Amino acid sequence: MEKYTSLKGKTAVITGAGSGMGRAAALQLAEQGVKVCLVDLKEEDSRDTKEAIEKNGGEALVASADTSNEKQIQDAFNQAADTFDGVDIVFANAGINGTVAPIEDLKAEEWDQTIETNLKGAFLTVKSAIPHMKENGGSIILTSSVNGTRVFSNFGMSAYSSTKAAQLAFGKMAALELTNYKIRVNVICPGFIDTNIGDNTFPKDEKLKEIEIPVEYPEGDQPLEGGPGQPEEVADLVSFLASDASRHITGTELFIDGGSSLL
Repeated sequence: MEKYTSLKGKTAVITGAGSGMGRAAALQLAEQGVKVCLVDLKEEDSRDTKEAIEKNGGEALVASADTSNEKQIQDAFNQAADTFDGVDIVFANAGINGTVAPIEDLKAEEWDQTIETNLKGAFLTVKSAIPHMKENGGSIILTSSVNGTRVFSNFGMSAYSSTKAAQLAFGKMAALELTNYKIRVNVICPGFIDTNIGDNTFPKDEKLKEIEIPVEYPEGDQPLEGGPGQPEEVADLVSFLASDASRHITGTELFIDGGSSLL
């Protein structure tokens, strides 16, 4: 499959590459000739992605890292640049839902964990990418969400939504600043995508019942038929933003939610 021929021979660093949207993007980019550095806390998941890429004749490298740890993420970028002779594309995708609870019941350390993983992780990923991209330019794509940008009705997700709103603002600031280096920065805002992010979600169900507001929603959870979005559909958008087909797009948020955030 060659959707975008301009991608062939480029190098991508993808965080959260072991599963979900990160894995789907890695597989699709590799099919188009991109050499991929797979960054994930769970090294065994990244190795599974690497095997799938190599089985189809692609090139991949595993770099285990916590994106909120500056040295680890810098080492991952250095490894990618040394192995593949540079970095052209970054998909800053790693993130968690974290603890879902009313503000009153959310512990400070629970708040901090979500902020560290989602917001600090995105910042350090972009920061670590710049030295490797500033000579030749490239494309950086951040994963935000409809939560915190167009949707505010998911009770108990104040920490998560705050990180996603901040990622959007950070992406716009970075987009303007990095035009000097011909680095484009865009932000994708997925809705409900069928991934395993629930494994890193910790709801305090009994407390959440205290703050829920009864609301009647339209039948179905999104205007477009077909159920939840699939990781491969997000990968389609990542491929577009990584390619020269989007060369005049930067500092833009793109919602991919089947229209659900319009309800």
